[in-house]
Amino acid sequence: MRILLAGGGSGGSSTPVLAVAQEMMRRRDCQFLYIGTEDGPERDLVAALGIPYRAVHAGKLRRYWSWENLTDLVRLPMGLAESVGEVRSFRPDVAFAAGGFAAVPPLLAATLLRLPTVIHQQDVEPGLANRILAPFATAVTVTFFNSIAHFPAGKTKVTGNPVRKEILEGSRNEAMRNFGLDDRLPVVLVTGGGTGALGLNRLIVEAAPRLVERCQIVHITGRGKQVEAPCLGPGYRQMEFLVEQMPHALAAADLVVSRAGLSTLTELAALGKPSLLIPMPRSHQIANGLVFARGGASVMQQQEDLTGDRLAAEILSLLEKPERLAAMSERARAIMSSGAESRIANELERVVWKSQSHPRHRNHVSH
Repeated sequence: MRILLAGGGSGGSSTPVLAVAQEMMRRRDCQFLYIGTEDGPERDLVAALGIPYRAVHAGKLRRYWSWENLTDLVRLPMGLAESVGEVRSFRPDVAFAAGGFAAVPPLLAATLLRLPTVIHQQDVEPGLANRILAPFATAVTVTFFNSIAHFPAGKTKVTGNPVRKEILEGSRNEAMRNFGLDDRLPVVLVTGGGTGALGLNRLIVEAAPRLVERCQIVHITGRGKQVEAPCLGPGYRQMEFLVEQMPHALAAADLVVSRAGLSTLTELAALGKPSLLIPMPRSHQIANGLVFARGGASVMQQQEDLTGDRLAAEILSLLEKPERLAAMSERARAIMSSGAESRIANELERVVWKSQSHPRHRNHVSH
């Protein structure tokens, strides 16, 4: 089976796609092509799985005014033309994406070439990319039942959200060695996702001098989102991005401070990690965070309500209550069902079978 994968600009839109690709690799002999952005974090994640990668132009889909909207009006048709060429050359049986602005040109190209497409909706509220792609999709899968109302009922299924298998295979001991951590102190992992979060990074750097007296901080800033920090010794480590080491960093974390992207939240749920969530202001992440906060798996704070001192106090308050962290861990594991990658893989196989079994559904890409 030949499967076109797409999406990027952030790690969040690519990790569920790659989790499903891993499940398809386990099931059968597959050939993959991933179409993403030139400089997004998805390139490194794809390379780690040995999947061929092609970059195309992709205009970011903003719901607010920006001068960049004008240049992106040019980038989108360029990306569509490039994607049509890549899709024609690869000749996939199905195309799959999980949102993100970089998914739009490749999946529209697949639609123009009359190929079956499947899209996955991670977040509670759909983003603009999936809103654009949904009318053309052969099938839609969603993480939450609450998302069904946003998509055509006859072709939408609740599956949960996929998790890459390597995320579940991290080693705390490996992290202790690799990051030079002290096993006697709690570990706080901070991540703003693949593209980082400058506002969150600044808050952490402000909070760090108070925190390093009581815990160790592993701070993943995102590429180009570093914030100059004072010399705080071995208790504070700042890095841009992790790929192979990320499962170990998660395994070592006693508390995770994060944005509220659904890919990250799904991984935290699978690992049973308690979290302090600071969603991207005025974004769909707030709805995601509320699911976890109301479920008792996370504490959620709004970025505009925080200072460095307030954030430090919140983190220390959680670390001082191990019984609360343990309860949050249990609730995190219970909040999302496992096996989503298998259910979505079933959908991919179903739409390919339907396409190949019924002449009116066959694609028109010359094989």
